[in-house]
Formats: sequence, C-alpha cells, structure tokens
Amino acid sequence: MNAPSESEQRPLVRILHLEDSRVDHALVKFALQRSQFRCELSLVDTMEDFQRELEAEGHDIVLADYHLPGFTGMDAWQLSRALRPDIPFVILSGAIGEAAAVEALHEGVSDYLLKDNMQRLAHVIERAIEVSQTRKAKARADAELAESRQRLGELAEHLQTSIEQERADIAREIHDDIGGALAAVKLDLAWVGRRAEDPEMKRHVATAMEMLQHALGASQRIMLNLRPPILDQGLVAAVLWLAANFERRTGLSVVVRRSAETIDVPREVQLVAYRTAQEALTNVAKHAQARAVQIELSDREGVLTLEVTDNGRGMGPEALRKAKSFGLLGLKERAAKVEGWLDISSSPRGTSVILSVPLTHAAMDMDDKLNKEDADDPGDFV
Repeated sequence: MNAPSESEQRPLVRILHLEDSRVDHALVKFALQRSQFRCELSLVDTMEDFQRELEAEGHDIVLADYHLPGFTGMDAWQLSRALRPDIPFVILSGAIGEAAAVEALHEGVSDYLLKDNMQRLAHVIERAIEVSQTRKAKARADAELAESRQRLGELAEHLQTSIEQERADIAREIHDDIGGALAAVKLDLAWVGRRAEDPEMKRHVATAMEMLQHALGASQRIMLNLRPPILDQGLVAAVLWLAANFERRTGLSVVVRRSAETIDVPREVQLVAYRTAQEALTNVAKHAQARAVQIELSDREGVLTLEVTDNGRGMGPEALRKAKSFGLLGLKERAAKVEGWLDISSSPRGTSVILSVPLTHAAMDMDDKLNKEDADDPGDFV
C-alpha cells in the first residue's frame, strides 16, 4: 500500500464561497485543485444563504467576492463578525481598489486577493487559517492566564483571611492561657518569696521572678504583634501606636501626619492599612538604613491614602522584582482584596510605599456584613 502524499496528509479545509459568478467559482475550484489543496467548497450568492451557512458553523474560512448584487463583501464581513467572529474572512475580488483593500484590512478582514492572482489563493487561505489559529490559541492562553490569576488572587485572599484568623486565635490563647498561667505562677512565687527565710531561696525566687516578668513581657509583645487591641480604637490610633512602638524599638524618628484625629473606615480596610504600615516599617528596619520615617494618613476626596516614606538608601529595580519579595506581593494582594492599589517607588534618597483605597459604599456595606457575621464570634478580638 502506497503511503499518503503530503497533500493527502493535510487536514481538509471547508470553505464557504460567497460569489455570484459560477465561472469565478469554477476558477477558484480549479486553482485550489491545481495547488493540491484539500478542501470542500460551498457556494452561496445571497445574504440569506450566507447567514444560514454561518449559523450552521460547518466551515473553516470564508472566501467572499467584494461586489455582489445588492450588498458588498464588507456587508458580509459585518455579518460574519457578528455570527462567527472566530472564522477567517478573505476577500477575493476582480477590482477592489487599494483604498478599499486597506479599509477592509483595517476593519479586521483577514486578507484580500485579486482574481488575476489566483495562483496565490491556496497560500493566502493557509496563512489566514494559520493566523486565526494563532489568535485563538493566544485567546485561550490569555483566558487561562486570567483564570489562573483570579484563582491565585482568591487563594491569596483566603490565605490572608486564614492568617488573620489564626493570628487572632493565637493572640487569644496567649492572653487567656499562657498569660493567665504566668500571672498565677507570679502570684505563687510572690507568696513563696514573702514566706521564705533562707537567703539562698529568696535569691532563687527573685531570679525566677525576673525571668517570669521577662516571659510576661515577651508574651504581651507577641500578642500585640499578632493582633493589637489598639485596632479596636480606630485606624489613626493603631497607626500612632505602631509608629511609637517602632520608634522605641529602633530609635528612628517617626512623624505621623493625619487628615483627622479619627478616620472611619471599614474594618477590613483598616486591617489592610495597618498591615501595610507594619510591613513597610519592618522593611525600613531591615533594609533601608534610614534615619527618619514619615507616615501620612488621609481620607480626603473619598479615598483612604496611607504613605510610608523613609530617607534611606532606597531599593533597586531588582529588589522590587525579586522572586521572593513575598512581603511586597502580599501587600499588593491585600490592597486588591479591598479594591485598592499599592504603589512602591524608590530612589537613592529613600523609598515610599503608598496604599490607596476608595471608600465606596460597597466597602461600607461589606464591613456591615462582616460585623454582623462576627457579632457572636469573639475570636477576632483580644
């Protein structure tokens, strides 16, 4: 048995031919046969028949004359774009004119060919189909990428919500269990110390009291970092507390400017702003080598704006793009979660992290819903 020829191995192309001349249709068929192009030709010459064939979705490409009785090839193209936007559309005309050809390509027609150049028809059809398939593949890839990004965003949102809930649970356990147990031990040691007469025992009790006090301080500090109770007093109070605590730990000067003494924002937005300020200050302490930090907090024009600026050495583009910048990526995901955005700019004179969140009614409604859902759940508060 003979092996199939190269032309026989090609997939069959189903062509919808819009043409009012039977002679020109025969010339098209002959040109394609001469090029050994495997195809099926379906001839239509009215707009009604053309529409019926398009709706049947039984063709791979449209080949249309430009001048037709009562309509033009561009009228057919408009219908094809409405019914089958994915199908390639090639104009084959005796005299289309350069201006009309350019306009047709500008409108989205795949290609055009003059009838006196019929030997190129197979090539033009193959190229139009190839370009169409490439566009379809790109569209599928773009859709898959968009879906992947959406899933990634949903996963990030779920992780952030889980992290915050876990932080609240751990802070509560530290406060209720560890803190309570350490306080009870402190009372017992104090009782032992008051009744001990042996100097060596008193010295050991005093040492144990110092270590216990250190443990109490550490548990308090960990609890505050996990979920500061100051958040319940509002965003401004929380940022002021965060700045003061940072100033005590690092010795850096921190100036906080705010548009008002209290800024009323939804609880979810408040938490995003607080974590953004916290992460920005952490980066300043680790990397910036700064001498001073400024924090600006504003709710003017219906937009919450938080800006943390330092006068350190700045970050290069590679630092902003590095694969393990999970802190910065996390901030951007947090901002997107509340329909906001995060801008990071850096130069040798310092770095600025700006969070912007529109304070929409939708966000306020979302906060009311969250408050109602959590009204009977003390796990979020310490």
